[in-house]
Amino acid sequence: MRRYFRGYSKALFGSDLRAGANVALLAFPQGMAYAMIAGLPIQYGILSFIAASLIGPLFASSPYNSFGPSNATAVLILGAFLSLYMEGPVMLVAVPLLVLLAGIFLVLGSYLKVARLIQYVSRTVITGYITAAALLIIANQVRSALGYTIQSSASFFEVVYRTAANLGNTQLPALAIALLTAGVYFGLQRAIPKLPNVALTLLLMSAAAHGFAQFGWEVETLESLRLEEFRFASIAVNFEIVQTLASAALALALLTTLEACSIGKSLAARSGTRFKPNQEMFALGMANIGCGLAGGMSASASLTRSSLNFRSGSKTPFANLVAAALVGFLLITLSGFIDYIPRPALAVLVIAIGLSLISKHQIRIVTKATRSDLIVFLATMSAALLLALDTAIYLGVAVSIVLFLRKVSEPEMLEYGFNPEGELTALEAKQKRARPEVSILHVEGELFFGAAELFYEQMRRVCEDPNLKVVILKMRHAHHLDATSVMALEELCKLMHEQDRVLLISEARREAVEIFLRSGIAETIGRDNIFADVPSNPTLSTSKALRKAMKLLDGQDAEVKIFVGSTSKKKIEEQDSTAESKGGHKSSA
Repeated sequence: MRRYFRGYSKALFGSDLRAGANVALLAFPQGMAYAMIAGLPIQYGILSFIAASLIGPLFASSPYNSFGPSNATAVLILGAFLSLYMEGPVMLVAVPLLVLLAGIFLVLGSYLKVARLIQYVSRTVITGYITAAALLIIANQVRSALGYTIQSSASFFEVVYRTAANLGNTQLPALAIALLTAGVYFGLQRAIPKLPNVALTLLLMSAAAHGFAQFGWEVETLESLRLEEFRFASIAVNFEIVQTLASAALALALLTTLEACSIGKSLAARSGTRFKPNQEMFALGMANIGCGLAGGMSASASLTRSSLNFRSGSKTPFANLVAAALVGFLLITLSGFIDYIPRPALAVLVIAIGLSLISKHQIRIVTKATRSDLIVFLATMSAALLLALDTAIYLGVAVSIVLFLRKVSEPEMLEYGFNPEGELTALEAKQKRARPEVSILHVEGELFFGAAELFYEQMRRVCEDPNLKVVILKMRHAHHLDATSVMALEELCKLMHEQDRVLLISEARREAVEIFLRSGIAETIGRDNIFADVPSNPTLSTSKALRKAMKLLDGQDAEVKIFVGSTSKKKIEEQDSTAESKGGHKSSA
């Protein structure tokens, strides 16, 4: 933070003041909307923004991220408490502890450098979660827009059923305000999108609701805020409640880190600044600890506020401090007028926020890119609609990791042979091999524990050829050998010895050779049967292996065949190691 204020000038202050004012005008009504999404009193969202914007920027690496409540965390809080059957006063008592636990997890995670692992969480998981969260937001706000109440539920389909079953209880004044709000808001967004249209719409709808009341059309409004009732949170800690909230708190920590890192990296790329994920995670942790103590909801980085902060010309984190101060000022001066805001109007704006979260572009990408992405998206979204939202995040991450491991543990084996010109090419389907005494197997891919079994089976099938005498295993592109893959290789070597066959290894990189020596498998294979890779001459070690194979065969003519594990079907040329299909063989070092 201090580095930003070295040489801080009046021009920088002007830019930060303008950006802070724009963010504050968005954050004040947005904070109320996010609190409403979470099923909390509206001051929770406002206090969350103030506390997070005062504390987070002091530690953050990005000057643009705007800390405070977000739609994704709001709906996660709602789903978590509904799944735990906590509502009303019980929920209000538990919220500060939930937020505090999330903050502690974030601080611990930053010290353990956990933010680096976020890159292994698929964006498809977040797309699936956000899409389901948006649908749940919309479903939960329709009742408020129509002027009636129903029992809350964490299940999307249950909320839809209850909402539809009570459509007959729709209040006409509420419906009128809802339709008018939608028309005004979307009209303003189309005509003058740069203005704080959420605040303008609420102001206009408050006036409209007051006019309705003059004709006897009463519309439910928000509860007034009394500043004298604001207190620091009283956090009651016991092992049982901590255990109950731990899973939701961990999911909050994961989700907020994903949001902040995704937004921060995007804005850093556009501005040319440096982004530090672990430092941002620490800033998030401190912001959430502050929110928990101040009586606010969970804090994350908001895409809309952060983008507005960037577009408004923010230069330093001081812009966030300005925004926090202005929101605090608005809270003090406008708290007595909050009860003029019609609840259906705020519900419609929350629905508009939900609609904005459903990105057709991203959904098209994740459903069309690969089959694995489609499965992850559907699994995450379905779980979020049917189960608790924190469970959906864990399930989505687990499915994406499992599919990734399955993908990298399935090397392809393609058989190669020599064409009449002596070039190595892939054999066509059902094309016969002329001389099968020597096989060259080009191994390409991951050989960790997940791929070891498949690697062994592929090699075993090759060795079933009764005419086979020597196998040359090219290992330049074999990565991440571990104990499981070494044991599989040892079993294969013993099997070949029993069948009076020889295994030669060529192009073995230094790390592979070290593993062979440390594990003792080099003795099983035979040290003189391992040919180390020579980066300056890529085919030298294979040429040596070929010469030894010919020597083992007592000078017999031998056809050389190559199996290549590669996703590419293109022709491969080996210029330093060739064999002719007629009249013997040749190899060059």
